[in-house]
Amino acid sequence: GKYGGAAFILIYLIFLVLLGLPVLVCEFAVGRASRKSTARAFHDLEPEGANFHNFSYMSMVSNYVLMMFYTMVAGWMLYYCYAMAAGKLDGKDSAQVADYFTGLQDSAGTMTLWMIIVVVLSFGVCSLGVQRGLEKITKVMICLLALIVVLAVHSLTLDGAMEGVKFYLVPDFAAMAEIGIGNVIFGALSQAFFTLSIGAGSMTIFGSYLGKDRSLLGESLHITILDTFVALMAGLIIIPACFAFGVEPGAGPGLVFITLPNVFNQMTGGKIWGALFFLFMSFASLSTVIAVFENIISYSMDRKGWSRGKAVIVNMVAMILLSLPAVFGFNIL
Repeated sequence: GKYGGAAFILIYLIFLVLLGLPVLVCEFAVGRASRKSTARAFHDLEPEGANFHNFSYMSMVSNYVLMMFYTMVAGWMLYYCYAMAAGKLDGKDSAQVADYFTGLQDSAGTMTLWMIIVVVLSFGVCSLGVQRGLEKITKVMICLLALIVVLAVHSLTLDGAMEGVKFYLVPDFAAMAEIGIGNVIFGALSQAFFTLSIGAGSMTIFGSYLGKDRSLLGESLHITILDTFVALMAGLIIIPACFAFGVEPGAGPGLVFITLPNVFNQMTGGKIWGALFFLFMSFASLSTVIAVFENIISYSMDRKGWSRGKAVIVNMVAMILLSLPAVFGFNIL
């Protein structure tokens, strides 16, 4: 929405192929070759006298900084799952739905509570290990694929939705020039790295768990294709709905909490659809949190020799404290 729709998406897809996929393969390769997280991977693999190990410190800073705000956003998802199920958005018009989201951001206590729930839940899953924890929770997300297809089809039936489809799928390079070609290119590049969780070493730990019988390119392709499918379908739900309900498509991350409740309010059984959607969106966001937390925990275990239990407890407390500035940035600060 911010970078002009289809022209941005076209450049984003190009960066996914040219940079996203190769970097993902590289991170997996580093992980599998070392059988370590970024904490020790470069120390073990680099030639003598090289400085690749310095990336391990940058990687951990990046992972912590990412989680300092992402835990808050995941908390929004969980809260909206509860709000939709409880019928708190039933019968509200577009302006009231927007005000409800603003009200959430104004409440430091509510945001803090749901952020803490996300942190405790995610570290709890990590404490079980990869197979008993992470694998089981992400398998539930398969349901998300069917749900977002249904919601995308419904979004296309809304009055005025076709203008949104045109904005989303037909490139307007003149509009891109007005926004600034450099801005659009940088935004698309950033999104390609962000959506695949690459560039900060957080995928390296999963490479360390891959067996020699698995193709690194094959695994990377599966991730890229599935991730892109979900991203494009989410856009097909949200952007046409923006035009249908008169919401500015460049309004930012809050769109999912403003346009989608409006869509659900127009649907038969919308409360159920809405609760289910935000439940699976919560799984989607929690899987990202859990993945990065797993990298942070592995770093503590590899660097400090801690047990998994100690790494979980220390980092859980640290993460709650580190996430507070982002939460308070919308209200107290």
